[in-house]
Amino acid sequence: MRHVSHVIYKFSRGWVVLVALFIFVVFLAFVLPAESAKAAVSSGGAESPDTSFFYTRVDLYRMAEAFGKAGRAAYVRARFSFDIVWPLAYTFFLLTVTSWALLRVLPTESRWRLLNLAALPALVFDYLENVSAALVMTRYPQMTAVFDWLAPFATVLKWLTLSLAFLVMLAALLSTLVKVIKRQ
Repeated sequence: MRHVSHVIYKFSRGWVVLVALFIFVVFLAFVLPAESAKAAVSSGGAESPDTSFFYTRVDLYRMAEAFGKAGRAAYVRARFSFDIVWPLAYTFFLLTVTSWALLRVLPTESRWRLLNLAALPALVFDYLENVSAALVMTRYPQMTAVFDWLAPFATVLKWLTLSLAFLVMLAALLSTLVKVIKRQ
């Protein structure tokens, strides 16, 4: 993990952070609202696993039923198109911004420098959620053992680790700001 952390630090220069910020903002301003509108139409406005914080396997099957056949197909397509790119975009943003800020406040030998990797678990849990929920949607009305349990579990862990990654990034940025103010 130290090697991965080190590579990300080397890569996280000002211009890379700006590119990551640009991509993140474009997704937030244009891509997410468009995808959300498409999802609302295809699902008939039903609740979605991706935007829920907590749901059970029973809830997941209820969502699959509410989506209908066309809605389930659209959900699966979105998981293997848009929802492959979006987690990469937010992870790229979190990794580079956090690394850029921590470079300015932590000494090279500090074990705290591994905090720049805080976004990686969220990426893994997001993909696990997507694959699990997509399998349930694809196989519905058949039961999909293990994956119907894994999807809600991965969703909760995705939201928790993603929130933690944003908190780490904000703390790193705040620490950098405090250091700059103290220097002046």
